[in-house]
Amino acid sequence: MKIIAGTKKGHTIVGPKGNVTRPLTGRVREALFSSLGGVVEGATVADLFAGSGSIGLESLSRGAASVVFVEIDRRVGKVLRQNVERIGLGGTVVSSRVERFLAKTKERFDLVFVDPPYAMSDVEVAAIVEQVSLVLDDNGLVVLHRRVGQSKPVTSLSIMHERRYGDAVIWRLEKDTP
Repeated sequence: MKIIAGTKKGHTIVGPKGNVTRPLTGRVREALFSSLGGVVEGATVADLFAGSGSIGLESLSRGAASVVFVEIDRRVGKVLRQNVERIGLGGTVVSSRVERFLAKTKERFDLVFVDPPYAMSDVEVAAIVEQVSLVLDDNGLVVLHRRVGQSKPVTSLSIMHERRYGDAVIWRLEKDTP
């Protein structure tokens, strides 16, 4: 898997062995980032359920100011740390359950990518998205990746965009200004 655009275009990102993660394909990442336009540049980003870090690293390559990668699996986290080091654009790797990270962080984010395991229930995902809304800056965006057929998240955030890519669906949610 390779970074698609930006300062590190063409650099390789390694995924962990086995089927522990399911990174977005290059085509889906390209479409996703094209739809985000200039939102990424200068943004503070959280990559939740980060896996190999492909989304956060793509964000850094495209000019994000910072990225926090959150991953609980130690083996996956090791590969993630190697990818962050190899790409050399910075980023903070946090080994934690996403729910715990969101409950404890004092940081605020402009853009949050949520890519939970497909097996996670719709109720659990909606609860995480609600937690994300508490650390999201005004006018911040959440990008949620799920499998086609899973329910739209029931949340206080507004669903601004929905797009299907094969068996994946991506929702873009926005925090309304007060």
